Amino acid sequence: MVTVSTDTPDVAQTRHRVASHLVGREHELELILSAVAAGRDLVLEGPPGTGKTTLLRAIADEWGIPLFYVEGNADLTPAKLIGHHNPARVLKEDYTEDNFVPGPLLEAMRQGGFLYLEEFNRAPDDTLNTLLAALAERRITVPRVGQVRAVPTFRLIASMNPYDNVGTTRLSTSITDRLCRLAVGYQAEDAEIGIVDLRTEAGGKLGDLLVRDAVWVNRATRRHPHLRQGSSVRGAIDIVLVANQLAAMRGVGAAADATTRLDPESAYPQVVLDSMTVALSGRIHLDEAADTTPERVVREIWEDRFILTPAAAQPG
Repeated sequence: MVTVSTDTPDVAQTRHRVASHLVGREHELELILSAVAAGRDLVLEGPPGTGKTTLLRAIADEWGIPLFYVEGNADLTPAKLIGHHNPARVLKEDYTEDNFVPGPLLEAMRQGGFLYLEEFNRAPDDTLNTLLAALAERRITVPRVGQVRAVPTFRLIASMNPYDNVGTTRLSTSITDRLCRLAVGYQAEDAEIGIVDLRTEAGGKLGDLLVRDAVWVNRATRRHPHLRQGSSVRGAIDIVLVANQLAAMRGVGAAADATTRLDPESAYPQVVLDSMTVALSGRIHLDEAADTTPERVVREIWEDRFILTPAAAQPG
């Protein structure tokens, strides 16, 4: 039996402690903390890789409450969300409370945790409708089990990707009317540099070059005219990690400096291009009308960084 405190958390202290472990996201942290401390359920709308799960996990850890993660998809049935009776035991014992296997919704309600439902709008309508009683009444009735009441710290936190409408369903007003909403966009450039530096532990002249170049080209995918959706900060992280290994194999690094980066004939720019191809070509999503390939787009962005921009900066 998990014992969870039902006292109202000190949001000011929580904000300070959680912010000390994060890079950026201070504003979003304040708003999420305010909503969940006020007893509200919340949907976070934004592309993948923008730190939504990281924020929630940090808050749940700070408050000492569990975080139950559920992926929304067409296979998420009400039984998978609420729970089911063990078929083998039912054959022997009939339906009893003892042979009921609770799902993540009931576990989150009983333990007062956060139920984090990712890709909220990919779950079937009948599955989402099972959440209505939990959202409105903070309790749910399960046949042959009885009524389950939520511990006061229980919250439903959902997430949606506004850029991907394939396989999604339109949420009913009965659901959206019971949820607060926060749009979570991509981080600022300096925050992304800090995240990539922290996650890759890239050091030295080569590491500094790679982090800044990786963040620049990664952010460029979000404004390229042929892309419907660019890459999250995870793309920049992978560029740096792959490039470090490539640089070691090719003997690039000892003499890497700003001059090296500005020379497209040196080995360093080729390391970045090859790393970009591996890290980004599967993450970027072409516009349906674009007559190109991910590899071409990646090379165009690389040329902007390593050929066109340095050439434009040359005197005369």
